[in-house]
Amino acid sequence: MKLNYKRTFFVGFAFLSICAFWELYDGIIPKMLEGTFGLGATAVGGIMAIDNVLALFLLPIVGALSDKVDTRIGKRMPFIIGGTLVASLFILILPIADHQGNLILFMIALGIILIAMASYRSPAVALMPDVTPKPLRSKANSIINLMGTLGGAYALVMTLWLYKEDGRINIPVFASVIIIMILSVVFLLITINENKLKAKVKEEERAFNIGEEPTEEAENTGEKMPKDVRRSFVFILASIFLWFFAYNAVKTAFSRYADKVWGYGGGTYTFPLMVALGAALVSYIPIGIISSKIGRKKTIIGGIVLITLSYLSGFLFTEPSPLINVVFACTGIGWASINVNSYPMVVEMCKSSDTGKYTGYYYTFSMSAQIITPIVSGFLLENVGYRTLFPYAVIFSVASLCTMIFVKHGDSRPPRIKKEKKAESVG
Repeated sequence: MKLNYKRTFFVGFAFLSICAFWELYDGIIPKMLEGTFGLGATAVGGIMAIDNVLALFLLPIVGALSDKVDTRIGKRMPFIIGGTLVASLFILILPIADHQGNLILFMIALGIILIAMASYRSPAVALMPDVTPKPLRSKANSIINLMGTLGGAYALVMTLWLYKEDGRINIPVFASVIIIMILSVVFLLITINENKLKAKVKEEERAFNIGEEPTEEAENTGEKMPKDVRRSFVFILASIFLWFFAYNAVKTAFSRYADKVWGYGGGTYTFPLMVALGAALVSYIPIGIISSKIGRKKTIIGGIVLITLSYLSGFLFTEPSPLINVVFACTGIGWASINVNSYPMVVEMCKSSDTGKYTGYYYTFSMSAQIITPIVSGFLLENVGYRTLFPYAVIFSVASLCTMIFVKHGDSRPPRIKKEKKAESVG
């Protein structure tokens, strides 16, 4: 059984469009809130958590709803197209409101954008497992994350090139992200026939005797999920919560931390982030291959150890240094190791008909962490000092390692070819 890399690359355009926006959002929106509107770190952290509050409720609902939708263009495509168009329309209002110093207009536009983005994130992510057999999902997710990283890198380059802090209107940098979002979704619609591919994958899974276990056996006994699988499910959700608690605190505060502690200015804070994205970019495919050899859990644990060491190292710097780029390269590789494998482990524990719902569970816990951590870390930054950021991340990253040790299910299993049928490859 071989992964169709070309097809997976096309599917990844949905995630590329999402990551392009969130990279812009995490980097520029906090600077606008603090610089233009004069808000404190705690208030900025609270506003930056709004998207996660909305996602906490909307992602599980929309994910489960998309499982039940049946249209000519598929289950997920209507949500992806609609959400992209609405978000793109209102993104352009943000730099206008910022230039005018109009906080009310800024917040109204931001609220609509966040609702629109939340309305299609779960369906966009669920599209990959829909059109990928279970044993190949880590490899496929490495391609999806690579595409997301390209989207994030694009936004960082556009920010470095176009973003200005001298009072000028910043329409060009926002327009550049709108363009890539729309083009990505148009290309996705042209290249991916969702209904046809999903039917093909089901045939391939039957050929390789890939069933719905372990949940199918549980259903026959009237139990939704076996106790041992449910225990693993709870522990991996806890792990997801904890490593996002660490990572998102750093991600949300980094542009301000780089300015205040390391002395970066303007858009130069993007340099370490681009190094992290570049390291992740080149590591995604090797990580997918490695995880298929040693397992998803071991790869995740290695990633947690690496990213924890990078947080610890980041604390040691008090001024700009070339070594910061080395640290952030390790951050990118560690985060890639976690991301490539964690989502496939979650959906490995569910039936294919529940992919959207379990995608919602994944985001419920990741978004819950991202709701709380910008506020808590923002409070510490404002009242104790910005140097608390990396120790804060170390604590919760180590905690995620402790819970991940207890996850016993969701790893990839080699396919078994049915004797009565000649199996065909996915490619």
